[in-house]
Amino acid sequence: MLGLNAVPVSSQQLTDSPQVVSSQDALCLLRFSFSAPRVQHLVRCSPSVDNRTFDELLRTALGLCRITNCDLTDTQWLQASLTIRKGGLGVRQVDSLALPVFLASSANTRSLQAAILPSHFSHVDSVFQSYKDRLLTIFGHVPTGDSSHKQSAGDRPGLQSARDSVESSKSDP
Repeated sequence: MLGLNAVPVSSQQLTDSPQVVSSQDALCLLRFSFSAPRVQHLVRCSPSVDNRTFDELLRTALGLCRITNCDLTDTQWLQASLTIRKGGLGVRQVDSLALPVFLASSANTRSLQAAILPSHFSHVDSVFQSYKDRLLTIFGHVPTGDSSHKQSAGDRPGLQSARDSVESSKSDP
């Protein structure tokens, strides 16, 4: 990992050093620079659907637990990873975004792929189809038509499922 001065910094050095920015600034940096936006271009282009290690770093020593100075339960982490509009902090889990992001990007470039690749490569993309089936299995819905190339359409069922899970865990309305 690179520090601000482009000098290599280890995870241990980051966790051992005192916090040098305010919690609000640290949360903004985490949301906009170090979390999902940082790796979103990777998951858009590669079928990467197991990002639990990255998400665990966001949650623990390098991320939200360190900023808030408390251990988050699984439900609290789930709520924090919701969008602000859905009642979270907007620190999105890469693991939940990877599948809809990849599928939206793939669907959006299918016509371009067909134009570039020779006709014998234009058969059904088995990787794309398997991830589409996986999304269908998990959420029971796969965006079709014009909405198939929109990340938000594929992400919406996962966000709603997470929000429902947080709501059902409440002991008092």
